[in-house]
Amino acid sequence: MRKAPGFFDFDDRLKRLSDLGDQLEAFDRAVDFEMFRPNLVAALAYSTGERGGRPPFDPVMMFKVLVIQTTNNLSDERTEFLINDRLSFMRFLGLCLDDRVPDARTIWLFREKLTRAEAIKGLFERFEALLRASGYIAMSGQIVDASLVAAPKQRNTDEERRTIKEGRVPEDWKSRPAKLRHKDRDARWTVKFTKAKERADGTKPPVDIAIPSFGYQNHVAIDVGHGFIRTWKVTDAAAYEGAVLRDGLLDKTNTARTVWADTAYRSAVNEAFMADNGFVSRVHRKKPKGRPMPENTRRANNAKSKIRSRVEHVFADQKTRIGLIVRTIGIARATTRIGLVNLVYNIRRLLFIQRRAAA
Repeated sequence: MRKAPGFFDFDDRLKRLSDLGDQLEAFDRAVDFEMFRPNLVAALAYSTGERGGRPPFDPVMMFKVLVIQTTNNLSDERTEFLINDRLSFMRFLGLCLDDRVPDARTIWLFREKLTRAEAIKGLFERFEALLRASGYIAMSGQIVDASLVAAPKQRNTDEERRTIKEGRVPEDWKSRPAKLRHKDRDARWTVKFTKAKERADGTKPPVDIAIPSFGYQNHVAIDVGHGFIRTWKVTDAAAYEGAVLRDGLLDKTNTARTVWADTAYRSAVNEAFMADNGFVSRVHRKKPKGRPMPENTRRANNAKSKIRSRVEHVFADQKTRIGLIVRTIGIARATTRIGLVNLVYNIRRLLFIQRRAAA
């Protein structure tokens, strides 16, 4: 017959989790999540409780639930199960074994309230203020790029697609609200081109590889000095990257004015915009159409790539470790999802820099 677990058994298990490197415990040491409370309270607008009813869960604890969900790429149902199952999750949330745990519906409603209040930008800026107060100011210039984020594919007719692109709702959907709720009218299709790989005999296919993608884009600007995401913006997948550069993506507080980006951002309009606003362009130059790349341009692009390529590590981390995709409908929810991933990336980046400094 097995004995009942004692008080010290749980303490020993938690200590073992700490010794193994509990990432959530490291989050708690690096970030005081109470700093997000003013933004959360303002966004949620909870009632005073005068009418009675069950009191809501603590907003900071619920926000930490979203951090767990984002870090581990979990659905609402799976998040509910694992909070009940894992001691490390309960410790991060400040829960005991006999405490009430938010269910999947509660988690969805909390995230939905943040989405409707457009709170994610304020939460991101609150953490950005912490970074600057801790000495991690934006410095050494910035790198701009965008990454496609997949969303659930829509099965629409050609006529329905044309109507959606015109900003209208297909007539057949208006009388079917259940169907309309499951139709993403904000995401768009685009085609991503990648260089064709060299064959075994040394030759290359005559055309590059075209990969159709449906969803959104995560546009970011990271600082070269520390590698934090300083500004970001979410658009549909078909949005022109170069135009987003002029739409508040550049960080004007960076200590250096240099901007690195790939050829998608090279245009006369962008070059004029950066010059007028005091930025120094290090944007890659395009290959002349029908002519070989000049040697001096090739060398300059290679030198720029040594710095510009650092932004690819951000997207690789988000796609592989966090598993960034969008499961929701609409750009508002996609913005909350992608914004949370950008925020969690910065928290992880802060932990990495602190560990590196300690070593």
